[in-house]
Amino acid sequence: MLEKYLVYGATGGVGSTLCRRLAAEGRKLHLVARDADRLRPLGEELGASWSAVDVLQADAITQVADEAGATLSGLAYAIGSINLKPFERVTAADMERDFRLNAVGAALAVQAALPALRAAPTRASVVLFSSVAAQRGFPMHASISMAKAAVEGLVRSLAAVLAPAVRINAVALSLTDTPLAQGMTNNPRLRESIAAAHPLGRLGTADDAAAMAAFLLSAQADWITGQVLAVDGGRGAVAGK
Repeated sequence: MLEKYLVYGATGGVGSTLCRRLAAEGRKLHLVARDADRLRPLGEELGASWSAVDVLQADAITQVADEAGATLSGLAYAIGSINLKPFERVTAADMERDFRLNAVGAALAVQAALPALRAAPTRASVVLFSSVAAQRGFPMHASISMAKAAVEGLVRSLAAVLAPAVRINAVALSLTDTPLAQGMTNNPRLRESIAAAHPLGRLGTADDAAAMAAFLLSAQADWITGQVLAVDGGRGAVAGK
């Protein structure tokens, strides 16, 4: 039986790159994203089943779990937001949406898929996504920092809850050159400035993130759980120049 993986955010920069990596390894996929017109051709390309839902809508995640199947070897929640505002302008609605999309959505996705993950013939794996801003302070990041810090807390808690049947880890990214970040990466001067703030001197790529996620989903990472692994060009660990 082919191993099957459930990927939320499948049409995003990181999500689509991860899906193509997994498909190239012979994994069966169930894809999730909001836009059916973008999701359908990706599903056809990869021979995958799919669900077009908005995870902020009631019962959407339950629908996904029903459609994904009774057995899953892994789940990746590659959904996120970049909501940068001065703290004085951050509204309750901003904070609630960021928390709901990044943290609550991830928790509900794992919860709904748990019976299928526990039914896998070998140990299943879950990968969530965090941010360097969850551990390092940046201006303009209050709302998203709170939400991603919650994701990291969720990973550590669920690692205890789900072991030994299911592993769970997170990938903490710095600014990654994907469509989600175009508001910053399309500005050449801003792009150059942010790249220079990373010890390795460049922005992240979707493949940087997807490579780590694919590793964590694989049997090669079978003794790794409860970890937040930084894929951030050194920005979270090394002082800026």
